[in-house]
Amino acid sequence: MSKVLVIGCGGVASVAIHKCCQVSEVFTELCIASRTKSKCDKLAAELAPKTATKITTARVDADDVQQLIDLITSCKPDLVMNIALPYQDLTIMDACLACGVNYMDTANYEPEDTDDPAWRAVYEKRCNEAGFSAYFDYSWQWAYRKKFEEAGLTALLGCGFDPGVTQAYCAHAKKHEFDSIDTIDILDCNGGDHGYAFATNFNPEVNLREVSAPGSYWENGHWVEIPPMSIRREYDFDQVGHKDMYLLHHEEIESLALTIPEVKRIRFFMTFGQSYLDHMRCLENVGMLSTSPVDFEGQQIVPIKFLKALLPDPASLGPRTKGKTNIGCIFTGKKDGQDKTYYIYNVCDHQECYKEVGSQAISYTTGVPAMCGALMLLTGKWNKPGVYTVEEFDPDPFLAALDKYGLPRSESRTPVLVD
Repeated sequence: MSKVLVIGCGGVASVAIHKCCQVSEVFTELCIASRTKSKCDKLAAELAPKTATKITTARVDADDVQQLIDLITSCKPDLVMNIALPYQDLTIMDACLACGVNYMDTANYEPEDTDDPAWRAVYEKRCNEAGFSAYFDYSWQWAYRKKFEEAGLTALLGCGFDPGVTQAYCAHAKKHEFDSIDTIDILDCNGGDHGYAFATNFNPEVNLREVSAPGSYWENGHWVEIPPMSIRREYDFDQVGHKDMYLLHHEEIESLALTIPEVKRIRFFMTFGQSYLDHMRCLENVGMLSTSPVDFEGQQIVPIKFLKALLPDPASLGPRTKGKTNIGCIFTGKKDGQDKTYYIYNVCDHQECYKEVGSQAISYTTGVPAMCGALMLLTGKWNKPGVYTVEEFDPDPFLAALDKYGLPRSESRTPVLVD
């Protein structure tokens, strides 16, 4: 029925590809492309005996627009799934526009080089105008709206779990549970244990930049920014237990503040163990989280890239990780003139994910929504020209697909609220 080009072959991409191959009646052909073609070849060989999907592989440098255009022209896909690094979102979007192909990704754009003067000027202007200082934001990709509309193409942004499923949960709450939403708390709990003293569950460079940045939340029509990890709460998560969680800046807050304009407050919390925080603070204090190159014995080295090379590959954590994740949204608001609370969430088991696709639950909870988002685009359930985030589409078929393909929802109408 459809041919899809998947750019990326890391942990999340591997899950998404596994899941695409489970729906071969839609994903009839896949081309897997990465800078390291051998990884693509290995995955293709592993999956070939298990699926009716025809799989090919290619090498591409996703920083190079012309290489991307050449690959897309050769492959002729119906959709490009960008499951590479967020640094490469814009080059892949440019290539999709040049070739007339729909686009999707799992995380919004951020630059690899935060010292680039041209980017820095735009960034500092945005910090002053918007009121938050995270390196990642939607403005760079939202700037493509008119181009995609005029080309008659769809770009789906941030179709992982958070962002992604959390926004679909918000659209579901708005459509089915509330007349108006007052507050949204997004809670991301990883109760897994991989046995290492310190490791990150997804790309270390992206993860450590995210959690070491100032936190921020949306309240009464504006951003409130706070020092990193300065707001802590404890919550009792279903099937996981009591965990400390910290307020972070997260990209879906930016879009939800626009698409649910009546909301008075949106916050995002993520759980961290004390050992993780101690290691991160130590690394930050000695400069290892810096993105600025330093001269070492005549070579320019970026500290956080060097650190990434030292840390365990997140894709290797699957067989070691035990426990569960719990990710969802707690809402307050009104229905039929009455105050109401509602909690929608998913619980995912690390070991069950590994048995199914050879991955831990962090990659699984991002890769499955990526496949389901692609399914929506390819089957025409989500189809309108422009650049959109997940909550701007009908949540019903997407959540039904998640229920079917491995991330079923749970609900509570009497949740404990976060103070």
